[in-house]
Parts: sequence; structure tokens; C-alpha cells
Amino acid sequence: MANTKRSKKNIVVAPNSALKNKTGAWRTFKPQVDLAKCIGCSVCVKVCPEGTIDLIDIKGQKKSQINYDYCKGCGVCSAECPVKAIIMNLEK
Repeated sequence: MANTKRSKKNIVVAPNSALKNKTGAWRTFKPQVDLAKCIGCSVCVKVCPEGTIDLIDIKGQKKSQINYDYCKGCGVCSAECPVKAIIMNLEK
């Protein structure tokens, strides 16, 4: 076999590089949180495959907040919410 130079391609993604790649534009459906219904149970936070949901403090109560820059609209949060506080709406 001939001695040839192989070009090295970096197939490993650098840490924190996902924050540079906003993927929210891919979605067809957008989850909307009804803050009046949200009980702050954190089920949506735990089941979100992209980790785009956080609990924030609103007037002393924990409520879900979705980062739409990275949310792909898969609907898992809506399907798993025990009080149906997350509704999937068609992205406009």
C-alpha cells in the first residue's frame, strides 16, 4: 500500500457548539405554555429530548418556559404534561 497522507476530518463536535446552531426554525408545531394551568411539576423539563424547557420563577411559583431558538416542536412535552398546560399550535 502506498504511503499516502490522509486528511484528518474532525467528526467530534466541540463542547457548547450546539448553542451556536439554533434549530428552532425546523419545527412545524410550536408548543405554547398556558401559565394559568402550569403547576411547575417539571415533567416537561424531564421529557424534552432537546433540553429546551426550564422552570422559571413567576410571582413565587415555578412555571415552564420554552427556549424557541432550539425547540424542534416534537410535542413530547405536550403529550406528557399531566395538566395539559402545553398546547401544540401550527407555527406561523
